[in-house]
Amino acid sequence: MTDLFTTKPRPPLAELLRPGSLDEFVGQRHLLGPGKPLRLAFESGRLHSFILWGPPGVGKTTLGRLAARATDSRFIAISAVLAGVKDIRQAIDEAQAELDNHGRSTVLFVDEIHRFNKAQQDALLPHVESGLLTLVGGTTEHPGLAVNSALLSRAQVYTLEPLSGDELNQLYERALPHLRGVTLDADALDLLKGFADGDGRRFLNLLEQVTNAASGAGKAVVDGEFARLSTSPSLRRFDKGGDEFYWQLSAFHKSLRGSDPDAALYWLARILDGSGDVSQVTRRMIVMASEDIGNADPQALQLALNAALAYDRLGLPEGEIPLAQAVTYLALAPKSNAAYAAWDQAKAFVKRSGSQPVPLHLRNAPTKLMKQMGYHEGYRYAHDEPSGYAAGQTYFPEGVARPGWYQPTDRGVERRLGERLAWLRSLDDATPPSGDA
Repeated sequence: MTDLFTTKPRPPLAELLRPGSLDEFVGQRHLLGPGKPLRLAFESGRLHSFILWGPPGVGKTTLGRLAARATDSRFIAISAVLAGVKDIRQAIDEAQAELDNHGRSTVLFVDEIHRFNKAQQDALLPHVESGLLTLVGGTTEHPGLAVNSALLSRAQVYTLEPLSGDELNQLYERALPHLRGVTLDADALDLLKGFADGDGRRFLNLLEQVTNAASGAGKAVVDGEFARLSTSPSLRRFDKGGDEFYWQLSAFHKSLRGSDPDAALYWLARILDGSGDVSQVTRRMIVMASEDIGNADPQALQLALNAALAYDRLGLPEGEIPLAQAVTYLALAPKSNAAYAAWDQAKAFVKRSGSQPVPLHLRNAPTKLMKQMGYHEGYRYAHDEPSGYAAGQTYFPEGVARPGWYQPTDRGVERRLGERLAWLRSLDDATPPSGDA
């Protein structure tokens, strides 16, 4: 007889299928295949501390458990989202007791280790170094940015990959005995694999959700339409503020710079599909219009600003249309970073040269005393000069030669700007310098 207090709930499918050995593990063949580094470490029983960097649902926690099993070690798991220094000290005390009483080592798995601050990470250092703890860290953030260098120097970093379609098929085959006699047709299976986006845990959760619904409805075979109705599309990996966020923005920007409108549209669609922050997309477009197009097509900046404004006015889905229009224009516009490069050089020169005084002829002289001191003397009003240009007039501090930072390209509108700049310089060359009052 069972009652409310003795009956155990049925574990989720993802827990039922958690691998108990390396041979049951799906994915990460570059680390776990024959002769690969983690398999060699597990099989030899000589484990080292390591950090697993990869997206959710690819086996980080499971590998931590298998590491402990392979070395007959105690396994302790803590989450850096919830744990503090007190929890770390408790884990250290338990590890010491395990060693003293049973002669067993301890594997400490720290999930989302990038969430630990420097003090928390430092608290682990002496015990990792002494060998009391074998640290296995899991992180979705780049370890080089999120984990302090002292801890990194004591741990190997391994990169985990999203599960492929074939690997998700393997999970499906293993799950079949647990699906209440329900199977999926090819369309339904492809739909769930697309929704899972390489996340094995998400795939198994979706599979369980769909087959439970089918079992309740008396369906033995799930088709694509039923799968669509019984699930909601999960958001793809975007992780605003994390690595994936910046990688996708970077790919978007580089596609625009590389004049590939199709690739730029692809990354735009990926970002929007992942519920990315559109304000970051439009910001990147505005920056790119000046950084990579500049004066080769000055209209690009206005179009990028207009697209941002249009999106704010329209929202989704109509606001996507002006975004796509602007993206294709930016991708195909002639490119020039001449203004951006000139600006970098100007900033660097100012840092090197310090605060040089403004020449007297460039200073306004609103008072009689200022005029007596020579302020404004020698300045020539450009509008009164032939062609509206005061040839030979100098505008830099005394002793600073014209550096020629801005070098227009021969692309787009900038070709004409370059021709005008060359003509103005020829007028200067034919006229003695003025304004050095």
